[in-house]
Amino acid sequence: MIKPDPALVLPASLGRVHFVGIGGSGMSGIARMMHARGMAVTGSDRSESAAVTTLRELGIEVQIGHDARNVGDADTLVVTGALWLDNPEYQEALSRGMPVLHRAHALAWLVREERLIAVAGAHGKSTTTAMLVTALRALDLDPSFVNGAVIQAAGTSAAWGEGELFVVEADESDGSFLLYDTAVGIVTNIDTDHLDHYGSADALADAFVEFASRVHEFVVLSADDEGTVRVRERLDGAVRVLSFGEAPGADVRLAAVSDEGPVAYTVEVSGVSYDGALGVPGRHNALNAAGVVAILVGLGIEPAAAVGALDGFSGTQRRFESHGLADGVRLYDDYAHHPTEVAAALQTARSVVGAGRVIAIHQPHLYSRTQAMAAEFAAVYERDADHTVVLDVHGAREDPIPGVTGALVVDRFADASKVDYRPEWSQAAQRIAEIARPGDIVMTLSCGDVYRIIPLVREALDHRATGAVTP
Repeated sequence: MIKPDPALVLPASLGRVHFVGIGGSGMSGIARMMHARGMAVTGSDRSESAAVTTLRELGIEVQIGHDARNVGDADTLVVTGALWLDNPEYQEALSRGMPVLHRAHALAWLVREERLIAVAGAHGKSTTTAMLVTALRALDLDPSFVNGAVIQAAGTSAAWGEGELFVVEADESDGSFLLYDTAVGIVTNIDTDHLDHYGSADALADAFVEFASRVHEFVVLSADDEGTVRVRERLDGAVRVLSFGEAPGADVRLAAVSDEGPVAYTVEVSGVSYDGALGVPGRHNALNAAGVVAILVGLGIEPAAAVGALDGFSGTQRRFESHGLADGVRLYDDYAHHPTEVAAALQTARSVVGAGRVIAIHQPHLYSRTQAMAAEFAAVYERDADHTVVLDVHGAREDPIPGVTGALVVDRFADASKVDYRPEWSQAAQRIAEIARPGDIVMTLSCGDVYRIIPLVREALDHRATGAVTP
């Protein structure tokens, strides 16, 4: 795994830039932004994807498969942290003595002269970033932005704007959120994760304190989350802090939430109530909205206008994203890959499923996370889903750990009748067709490639509809 070097001095010019893993959500956005500024950009990825297709339509040359020859006459190489060290393009750049930038450094270079708003936190970053961008655009402030997911209202994950603000989703997983020169920051919450990088929960907390203490203008912190409350206690008076949440005394207090379908909510600012409505379900989205209102108020926007700018927010891709209907079964996908995120996603599904059931397809992500949190995942799925089908581990950047498979999660269920282990995707899709009924929600959950199973599930359900399978 390649990690960003915090001591790296960014060059004034990057010249021709080659992206290894250009199809990733973050990488493709940065590549598009550089291309839009007239920079020469090329890239490679391991497989075709919608992102690769979009890049090619813009005129960016993308090769499938990794080969040293793909580097061509590039001056700078940009890599994702999930890259294996023996990647031939990475090794070619090292042999040439070319500058190699981690994705986070490439983003830091891109925003180096901008008034930056960085959205950080364990959960909710992509959605909060999308909400903020959507609201700023509605207020005619036209920000530039780079998000980790496609913003439905914008139709893209990254774009240049004409305004002075630049909004980014800031990743804490490898410490890269500390690379940015941040004017305004928000920490949505802090949860124990990414200890493969930090080594301890204390070191993770220290990083968030450092992030918050570096902001130039102000930082927004959750008033409900224990981790962010502790961060605030460690900040000195030089940092302006605004808070949001349901806790009494929050600067933007979430006073009421109706989560029967799309969320309606009320926030209080300086004792005055303001009503808002989103176009997406999920109580957690009301909290995300309160955080965005706090940022907007901190920027000097009137609370009524701030709340109104979020009305009808339509979400992001891979966050409770609908994939339509098959034989009466509603299909959804969600990026959730931590027990806290899984709980929020399943509870969102529960709020809209009505009389139907919630059936989950869980793809464990990372061997280390699965090993450490198998019991937590099992507890959440057993509590919040009616049935769960577990796939095998999506290892991403990690080498396999002996004995760590999807079965580790399955074995932690107290009630074995509520779970199936189906490492073969075709068998998993068939199992869904056996148990799902019209009116149910079937939802894939992982930040891996689990969404690719949805066509198999649809095919199995459609086949069932012909009478070949009886649920």
